[in-house]
Amino acid sequence: QVQLVESGGGLVQAGGSLRLSCAASGRTFSGYAMGWFRQAPGKEREFVSSITWNLGTTRYADSVKGRFTISRDNAKNTVTLQMNSLKPEDTGVYYCAAKVVVAESYTYWGQGTQVTVSS
Repeated sequence: QVQLVESGGGLVQAGGSLRLSCAASGRTFSGYAMGWFRQAPGKEREFVSSITWNLGTTRYADSVKGRFTISRDNAKNTVTLQMNSLKPEDTGVYYCAAKVVVAESYTYWGQGTQVTVSS
């Protein structure tokens, strides 16, 4: 059974940093893409960033480019999202997700971790 467990959320002032981690288990993730999404109160869930497990190919939403960095540790089966220069609009619940690279939608989801950025 695939499990994705996020950690590292919290409260931070604008301009600060947080580091989110996603511990993945339950299968081999070769050929998978791992993504981070977020959902702000009253808004739809939106894509933040993704990375392919094999090649480490990354993608970012325009709103986080230059501020967020995604990485993966194959040996530990973890995906990390380093978030710098945080803004109040980055506030939301952040979710880790996984899918086969060629799939259209993400199959597996974590429970989410809250990130709150105060102004």
